[in-house]
Amino acid sequence: MTDDSNEMMEDVGLPRGATPDPDNEGWYSWGDFPRSSFAAATGRLLFRPDGPGHGICRMFPTEDHMNMGGSIHGGAIMSFIDMSMFAGGLCAGMEKAHYVTLDLTTHFLARGQAGSPLDSHVELVKQTRGHAFLQGVVKQNGENCYSFAGTLKKIKAPNGPSAR
Repeated sequence: MTDDSNEMMEDVGLPRGATPDPDNEGWYSWGDFPRSSFAAATGRLLFRPDGPGHGICRMFPTEDHMNMGGSIHGGAIMSFIDMSMFAGGLCAGMEKAHYVTLDLTTHFLARGQAGSPLDSHVELVKQTRGHAFLQGVVKQNGENCYSFAGTLKKIKAPNGPSAR
């Protein structure tokens, strides 16, 4: 990275509405998601900045996240990674705006298990006027379990609950 891109991706703080998580020192959250929302299935999402251009997000997989083969369901992983691109990207210095996911590629490297946190290490690779390019790795107990790359598109007029 050049010096100019480092300046663009400085650690700027936290997503809007974030508060210190009362049960996890040093982490932030939005609290519990509304039970009727799809996001609630992931459980509590924690996040924090991790230096310029980097953020970390955490989820706590339970038996509810498991597939029939005894590992964390791929859909649960993809949902967590998608959410981590937003929260982790904002912690990494992504411009505060409303975004939608354009693409997300995930590589399943090892089987995640219930009972130990998953940490998504998010890197903001580049920010343009309309897009944020992110990549990262999800670890459990220090082992790389999933890697990902994705693009978020900034939109002008959100149409979901966050727009109300």
